[in-house]
Amino acid sequence: MEGAIEMEEFDELRAKVNTLQEVRILLSAIIDSSQDAISVVDENGLGLLINPAYTRLTGLTASDVIGKPPTVDIAEGESMHIQVLKTRQSVKGVFMKVGPKRKEVIVNVAPIIVSGQLRGSVGVLHDISEIHKLSEELERAKRLIRHLEAKYTFSDIIGESDAIKASIEQARRAAVTPATVLLRGESGTGKELFAHAIHRSSDRQKGQFIRVNCGALAEGLLESELFGYVEGAFTGAKRGGKSGLFEEANGGTIFLDEIGEISLNLQAKLLRALQEREIVKVGDNRPFNIDVRVITATNANLEAELRASRFREDLYYRLNVIPVIIPPLRQRREDIPLLVHHLIGSFNQDYGRCVERVSDEALQILMGYHWPGNVRELENILGRAIINMRLGETVVELQHLPVLAYPNVNYPELGYDNSVQSGLTTEEGGFESLQRQWERAILLVTLQKNGGNKTKSAQDLKMSLRNFYYKLERHALI
Repeated sequence: MEGAIEMEEFDELRAKVNTLQEVRILLSAIIDSSQDAISVVDENGLGLLINPAYTRLTGLTASDVIGKPPTVDIAEGESMHIQVLKTRQSVKGVFMKVGPKRKEVIVNVAPIIVSGQLRGSVGVLHDISEIHKLSEELERAKRLIRHLEAKYTFSDIIGESDAIKASIEQARRAAVTPATVLLRGESGTGKELFAHAIHRSSDRQKGQFIRVNCGALAEGLLESELFGYVEGAFTGAKRGGKSGLFEEANGGTIFLDEIGEISLNLQAKLLRALQEREIVKVGDNRPFNIDVRVITATNANLEAELRASRFREDLYYRLNVIPVIIPPLRQRREDIPLLVHHLIGSFNQDYGRCVERVSDEALQILMGYHWPGNVRELENILGRAIINMRLGETVVELQHLPVLAYPNVNYPELGYDNSVQSGLTTEEGGFESLQRQWERAILLVTLQKNGGNKTKSAQDLKMSLRNFYYKLERHALI
């Protein structure tokens, strides 16, 4: 009986040993398969384990490291294994050189604590040359994106309305001067298109055209991107420093989009660049001259920012030398058919379609909409409509359009409950004008809701079909 118990215990121990061996083999396989170089030491700091990636990086094999002090692989710097074993605290991002080839690495080391006992530490080494390579590739990609050649001209600006023609004429006059241009208009009106066209029509057209979105970068990053920095200017600065976008745009044009978003501190440096034609790199005190044409753009109310002391008055007057105001789409509705025709051609090419036109009913919906997102929104709506079409269909019908929300309609029973005043204008005759706009908007939104079905629309509005047709004729909707 006693022998049977001993055999049973022996089998249990053997099963546990087998399980431990399997776990050990699995862990070793995981560590060996890692592309990160890993180094493990015991509680006394003696080498316990390395993986093949460690050997590839440092040139040191297991016989060079296992059972040896943690300083054996260090060519320059202090052992982070020793520091972690002393403090029981992790360390991250430490620079050192390792191995006979003095390989530059960044090291992260963490303590190994089991059941409250310190059992050693594990370090992960990252090859700095790889990090530098990736950084340089990213920098090259960013430079390519920013330095894309200005590809649009004034002939690419679609429109025959008096409003857009006036803007184009003002921009053409500005293009042949070296003066700073301020493009003003709502989001989606085509400010970048105008910036491209101004550059292409200027005597700097063969120079660089660099676009910067000032609202997309944090203040510190934007400053170093615009003006560059010298080596050691801040933590993480590249060796040898970096040239800024103003320097790279020398002899060309720099387009500063969303200029109203920059901080007061950066506004002062930008003022110097405009006023003195010189810049100072971050971390330096030596100015150097630049020859750059500056085009700025904003959809912000700079005058309100000025009154709130969030925008410098002297910079405002430097930027506002030649203001070009780009009208919103709702103020040039007569251009919508031209824009639609142009966009259909682009979408046919992009989507492999053969759409010919937009139906009269669908065009009436587009003409009656208030377009808060301007041309960009028209492009979005038309693109979605073409995607909704079946292959082979050539006409964009009312049912293909996504439902457009009219902020000037207050009609709860139709599912629209918005502010009446928000989208209405009183430019053409006070209350009567507002009443006509309101009535037209209700007709349009009801037609769209019912996919152009006039009988159903008349029923929804609780009016006779004859009266409904009368209203449509009155508003030139049929």
